[in-house]
Amino acid sequence: MLALVGVSPGLLTRSAQARACLGNPAGKSWRVGIVPQLPPREISSNWTRVLKEVGLRSGQCFELVVAASIPAFEQELQSGRLDFAFLNPYHQLVAYRLQGFTPLVRDSQTSLVGLVMVRKDSPMRKLADLNGATIAFPAPNAFAASLLIRALLVRDGIRFKPEYVRTHSNVYRSVALGSSRAGGGVNNTFQRERPELREQLRVLWRTPPFPSHPFSASKRVPEAIQAKVQASFLQLGSTPEGAQLLEKVQLPRVVKANYQRDYAPLVGLGLERFAVQGGD
Repeated sequence: MLALVGVSPGLLTRSAQARACLGNPAGKSWRVGIVPQLPPREISSNWTRVLKEVGLRSGQCFELVVAASIPAFEQELQSGRLDFAFLNPYHQLVAYRLQGFTPLVRDSQTSLVGLVMVRKDSPMRKLADLNGATIAFPAPNAFAASLLIRALLVRDGIRFKPEYVRTHSNVYRSVALGSSRAGGGVNNTFQRERPELREQLRVLWRTPPFPSHPFSASKRVPEAIQAKVQASFLQLGSTPEGAQLLEKVQLPRVVKANYQRDYAPLVGLGLERFAVQGGD
């Protein structure tokens, strides 16, 4: 049975405390949580612009919630305080079961691929070379960057010490600085890093591809409003300016999402066995 674990307490950033309306001030206010793969300031800047446009188009008012860490985001999600969320595929499985979260849209351009990174000058050349290494991960329940990689390493009999460093960006910097011999990330966030950082790293191994993060709605949100929000994302993505905004939030080619087609097949991976209690 799926379980949302690893929900240690964590403070929200200042942007999460804000009560500013993004969209139509006359519309109903909805709380939107974003899984913090990147630094909070970057997430807040990019999503503020997107939610403002979607809110104006749909007639809704959004309150952006940016958690300080992935476990803090999980705590918000489990608490039932979020009405909408941009979340990883594992979170989607759990939130669908516990909170009735339905995926509305996702990106169709890029599948989600977990990456094991090493320094470019590292002597490691194959996955077996990771045996006994300390590997940096963003958080226990980050999907492709942590859960999936750890599950596949265990399957292959590779022993390692996990170190959780909060964000994907911190993983890449930890490996580049030599603090960790390897790190787990994903293609979507790695490609958004500065070229000078990417040039210091080498992809040692890739996981199979999976559907990317969805933007989802709680069952508390009326279906008519869910449909308006979904249509607004699609309308935004149909314009050159809107597509540029959506590219910043990992939705460069936005399409309708479907739980049964896109995410239900992931249940068979048994990822809940590798979800970790606590750990920031």
